[in-house]
Amino acid sequence: MSGMTEVATARRSRITPEREAELYEAVLDLLREVGYDALTMDAVAARTKSSKATLYRQWGGKAELVAKAVRYQKPGAAIDETDTGSLRGDLHALTMRSDDCEMEQSSALMRGLAMAIHGNPDLLRAFKEHLIEPEMAGFRQVLQRAIDRGEVRADNPAIDFVMHMMIGGFAARSLIDEQPPTQTFLLSYIDAVVLPALCAPAS
Repeated sequence: MSGMTEVATARRSRITPEREAELYEAVLDLLREVGYDALTMDAVAARTKSSKATLYRQWGGKAELVAKAVRYQKPGAAIDETDTGSLRGDLHALTMRSDDCEMEQSSALMRGLAMAIHGNPDLLRAFKEHLIEPEMAGFRQVLQRAIDRGEVRADNPAIDFVMHMMIGGFAARSLIDEQPPTQTFLLSYIDAVVLPALCAPAS
């Protein structure tokens, strides 16, 4: 590691985990209150009694700060650490990391961010780096274990669309049914849609 890199890393590591969590909570609160476009680094600095210089030094800008704040609120162990011994068990366990209240809050937040994500290249890039790509990598490991156990065929074309199916079920619940996603709904969706698509045991 070069001297310049060591200095940059040290500068980005001054915030304690507790302080980082406090900042992320404040960012999420502001997102719910005013939305992404109206959220400013000045507002985050004022809400958290921080300096803008500290925020920019640690996160670089609003897009990365928001993406990491949304990532922070995702509960439980990493996807790739979930191993119940069956694909159905893994997908159910991942779904049950969030209770119904947390799912409703997450759904409302993501609806509010959807337009901003697709209208802002920096935010889209940050979301891909900090949320989408890690989630996809985790799901690939879960599916690879299912393939290794013989539950799913390696050439099943649905493997490439598991993330699409999971996100689709979550998002469509409020769009079609005008209800927030719940554990009961998503567990049923996994058994009725995702597992059959993968030709995996649903019981």
